[in-house]
Parts: sequence; C-alpha cells; structure tokens
Amino acid sequence: MNSYKILVVDDEARMRKLLKDFFSTNGYEIIEAENGQKALELFSIHEDVHLIILDVMMPVLDGWATLRKIRETSKVPVIMLTARGEESDELFGFELGVDEYIAKPFSPKILVARVEALLKRCYPNINSVTDFDGIVIDTNAHTVTVDGVNADLSMKEFELLQYLIDNKGTALSRERILNAVWNYDYYGDSRTIDSHIKKLRKKLGKKGNHIETIRGLGYKFE
Repeated sequence: MNSYKILVVDDEARMRKLLKDFFSTNGYEIIEAENGQKALELFSIHEDVHLIILDVMMPVLDGWATLRKIRETSKVPVIMLTARGEESDELFGFELGVDEYIAKPFSPKILVARVEALLKRCYPNINSVTDFDGIVIDTNAHTVTVDGVNADLSMKEFELLQYLIDNKGTALSRERILNAVWNYDYYGDSRTIDSHIKKLRKKLGKKGNHIETIRGLGYKFE
C-alpha cells in the first residue's frame, strides 16, 4: 500500500462507497465523513491526511463553510465535487483555496488521475522510490531496475508491477487486477493479465519468481 491518506466528504453513502472502493483498489487509505462537521472532527484527529475530496452541497455544514475552516489552519490539497458546473462557483472555490474542481457526474478514472497528479505536485518526495529485494521502482522517474540493471517495462507492465508490490502478500484475482490497473472501463479479456505477467516475469529475471500464480484466482507478489 502507498502512504497517502484521503478524506472523502460526501452526504451520499453511495458516492462515498464508490470513491472508497475505487481509491482503496488503487492503494490509498480512505476515511469517510457524511457532512462538513464530521469532516472537521476527523481532520483534527487524522493530522496525516494528504488530501480531501469535498462535496459542496451537504447538510449540517456545507463544503464552502468546511473549506473555510480547514484553510484557517491547513493548506492540505482539496478537490471540490459539485453537481453544479457554474463558472462563478469555480471561481469562488479557487478564491477559498480549492486546488481542483470537478463537477458531477464524473469519471472515477479521471478523478484518480487528478488526485495522483495533485499528490505528486504537493508531495514530490513521498513514495518516489520503492525497493523490494533488489527490485527498485522510481515512480517519479518511471523506471525499474533489478539488482542495478534497468528493466525496460512498458507502461502497463510498470503499473502492474507497482500494484503487485503495493499489495504484496495479498492474493489478487484477475478481476481485481483489471479494475486497478486497466480501470473499470476496460472490457477486454482478462487473459491479457496472464500475458503481461509472463512478460513481466521474464523482464525481472530471477526476481520474477516473486510473482506467484494462485490457481483458479490470479496472482500474488510474495
């Protein structure tokens, strides 16, 4: 798992579950709040929150009021979600200190991409390098070396290896890997995973043995 913690604030339980499932699958730690007041309480406890996804229209304390309180003490990155796409709303949000602004409905894939880009800008040194038994992944440089020798991985091979290592010790079904690495809008054959695993093992050499096949399920990095 990576070290990023995200606070998701939305009064719709369905939306919170969607975001939690999607971000958890992508390796993030998620905490939830159903309104602004609860969000402030959680934020005061979880001082290591790296980013907040904040809905505008909520009971008890709306997104704007919540953001004002947060900005009194913190510059934590904030992405605002709203059902309204008014330009005036966006400008108002940026004046209050919003980092990104996304109107509903939105693509979870696009939201994850926005989150990843924002986290990289705000925390450039977190999780930049992972070393597992001589397999070194540098997410900033987008490179992989094996015992000091460069492994020429494709984009998907790189993302696949990163996901396996982030979830090392966990048996991962092909469906789960597809959802995480190829995203929910991928409709191809799950056998593409087997093909990528085969190529990845070859490029990792002897270290490819860390990728175990779980018969009838998928794979595990051990």
